Amino acid sequence: MSKKPLRVGMIGYGFMGRAHSNAYKQVGQFFPSQHEVVLQAACARNEAEIRKFADQWGYASIETDWKKLLDRKDIDVVDICTPNNLHKEIAVAAAQAGKMILCEKPLAMDSKQGAEMVAAVEKAKVPNMVWYNYRRIPAVTLAKKLIDEGRLGRIFHYRAKFLQDWTINADLPQGGQGLWRLDAAAAGSGVSGDLLAHCIDTAVWLNGRLDTVCCMTETFVKERKHNLTGKVEKVGIDDACIFMGKFANGSLANFESTRYARGHKALYTFEINGEKASLAWDLHDLHRLQMFDYKDEGKIRGWKSIHVTDNGGEHPYMDKWWVPGLAIGYDCSFTHQVADFIQGLESGTPQGPTFRDALETQQILDAMLDSAKQQKWVTVAK
Repeated sequence: MSKKPLRVGMIGYGFMGRAHSNAYKQVGQFFPSQHEVVLQAACARNEAEIRKFADQWGYASIETDWKKLLDRKDIDVVDICTPNNLHKEIAVAAAQAGKMILCEKPLAMDSKQGAEMVAAVEKAKVPNMVWYNYRRIPAVTLAKKLIDEGRLGRIFHYRAKFLQDWTINADLPQGGQGLWRLDAAAAGSGVSGDLLAHCIDTAVWLNGRLDTVCCMTETFVKERKHNLTGKVEKVGIDDACIFMGKFANGSLANFESTRYARGHKALYTFEINGEKASLAWDLHDLHRLQMFDYKDEGKIRGWKSIHVTDNGGEHPYMDKWWVPGLAIGYDCSFTHQVADFIQGLESGTPQGPTFRDALETQQILDAMLDSAKQQKWVTVAK
């Protein structure tokens, strides 16, 4: 039986452009469906670089203007892998053009932009999703399953951190290709939108809505040379962000992110403490979920490590990969996201996080930064 083509137009070619392209190439081999993903076009302003990218990953054509990409009739889904300040304009135009949309995180520069994006996709009724990929690491998805089964009972605490160290250098410039995340005009925020956004999305998915937050941020290097202007300019992003909060279910939140934790390249961890059990996960050991179950017999009660590689159907996604005991990696979370997006198309049931789901994370980010600015507790908009 012939498959329906899902023709992808990729906008951007950086780290996420590669991660998404790899997922598109893998998904049909491991998650067969009624659709066949076709890498139809890659788009970026730099013609030489986007041609090199397209040749490497197998895109059939290139564009140097995203508006021309949206005009094409041979594009079904647009993948937005640009700096954050371009998300809204491209997404709204793509929705108006009737394209399905996959957008990198965070959704937008702020909640106002995010709300406009939600309105656009819902008015156009186009399928949409945001690349919060950590939901789809099997150990994290298993944590969701265990929580939904009630195995933790009442939740008391949720704590998460995401630590890096790559900006501990006062001579590192801001802005331009590769360093736009240090430029507030392109990124909107610093570690809060880049790192904590992931932590928040996972937390809300696992533990429900966050109602109130109290936050502090710090910018350790106040000025950096800007790659685009050549001038030394004020740094407008947060280098570190710590906040506490309260979830709608009454549990307490504790979050931290920084790019100034020497020795940590990408330490993302979370722990959830419930009345009956606790769960913990570490990106550096991503195929394992740690669990403490109070109902275990006292003499053997303790933290246990669940190796999430069983292909018998109880461990999410793993039946599509290798034999039990063989782990998969970070890249596979993107493959899972594409597989779920396609499943949503075929079932008629949208798979999250949709733009509307991601708007909730954006509202929490806005409340955090507002709290840090005002130095007080802030209620998250609903």
